[in-house]
Amino acid sequence: MARFNERTLKSARVTAKAPEAGTPPRPAPLPPPAHARATLALTSAATAVALMTYTAPMVTLPDTAAALHTPLSAQAWLLNGTPLGLAALLLVAGSLADDYGRRRVFLAGTLALGLTTALGGLTTSTWLFTLARVAQGAASAAILASSLGLLVAAFPTPRGRLHATGVWGAFVSGGIAAGPLIAGAMPSWRVAYGALGAAALLVAALGLRPLTESKAPRGGRPDIPGALTFGGALVALVAALTLGRDGWLRTPVALLLVASVALGTLFTLLERRARTPMIDLSLLRRPRFLASSAGGLFTGLTVIGLFSYLPALLQQTLHLTPMNTAWLLLLWSGLSFTVALQAKRLAGRISARRQLAVGFLLHAAGALTMLGATASGSWVRLLPGLLIGGVGSGLLNAALPLLSVESVPPARAAMGSGAQQTFRYIGSCAGVALTIALVTSSGGDLARGANVAMAVSAGLAALGAVCVGVLRESEERRTDGQESAGGIAAKANG
Repeated sequence: MARFNERTLKSARVTAKAPEAGTPPRPAPLPPPAHARATLALTSAATAVALMTYTAPMVTLPDTAAALHTPLSAQAWLLNGTPLGLAALLLVAGSLADDYGRRRVFLAGTLALGLTTALGGLTTSTWLFTLARVAQGAASAAILASSLGLLVAAFPTPRGRLHATGVWGAFVSGGIAAGPLIAGAMPSWRVAYGALGAAALLVAALGLRPLTESKAPRGGRPDIPGALTFGGALVALVAALTLGRDGWLRTPVALLLVASVALGTLFTLLERRARTPMIDLSLLRRPRFLASSAGGLFTGLTVIGLFSYLPALLQQTLHLTPMNTAWLLLLWSGLSFTVALQAKRLAGRISARRQLAVGFLLHAAGALTMLGATASGSWVRLLPGLLIGGVGSGLLNAALPLLSVESVPPARAAMGSGAQQTFRYIGSCAGVALTIALVTSSGGDLARGANVAMAVSAGLAALGAVCVGVLRESEERRTDGQESAGGIAAKANG
């Protein structure tokens, strides 16, 4: 009986391995070539550094404001400088990368990020620091817009693109997690900026050889009028939101809002007539592009807006040190990194659009769970909300880059990435200004103001879930005739 069982087991193993007659064996998936792996590593590293510089002021805001003698009414500028530069230049950077070379724009942006970040640590006034932060945002725009364009060129198959955008999205969360830790661990915020500047310069030096140039030129000249009007509209909008904290009915605020609307309208008219527009307005007819844009806008407005100011708020209400605040924030951002890295396993089971909706709902639940935490006197009260919000943030960071490159033709990948992230950082500028205004609107009762800000963030996140949820995904095939990344992954999993 023992011999029979052994013989039967061997036969079963052979039968399981043998393919059916007439069916060719399924080839094992080939690993990406060396240049593709190098592209993924360098773009992910540069993106992480860009997000580190973005989030560093989260835990150093009180010390930075004290060193620069920044009044409370102007502290929003210390946080909004980088997202303003990002929002104003992402569309421009995406178009330039597609037309003139993604490698060229990526390396120029990484070098500029290193220089402007180091210079930011040497500034001595609020406005000089804000200008340095705006320049960091412009450099980061070149990195973020060109990175996804480089990845689409390096990973041409939907399955490879799914993997690459998943890793890249995880490093967005990783940069958010590492920035506050590095800033909190340094002797001062100035030293932190010097270290981050050196890291960006190192990535730029490492990227000189491995990266392969790619472009999709359309002909024509850069859309300079579009860039100027769009940037002006954003500056006016952010200035209005920042000054509105001291009174929304004042004349300067009204004039800035009118200027923002007028410049935005002019930008739309210019883009309709431009030969090579920064953004193809016909994309607004695509449900996926609308979902990508709405997802970016509400991510900035809710997630980035709340968590950009939360660390400084915790230092003021719970009296945490910058380092302890960074460790606490790591629970949220570290979980976000882990979820974003593993979220590619959801492909084929849940669409990117629905993943966005779930992410927004989880952020809303996390924000509501944190109500009353700042008045409790204990950081432990924050833990459930941070964990729930971290899962939601990870789902958002995984879905947004994939949806942004799938919502446009492959040749316009950098522009699609730039458009989604433009809306993301427009929302961020508005979200930070709104959060600070709500927190400080209750006089000296910051805990009460924090509850209002968290409740508003939860409500806006729920609205974001509804907006991306009602948009129907187009059933038309992509113009290149390829299957979606989700369909490929589903077949591979099957």
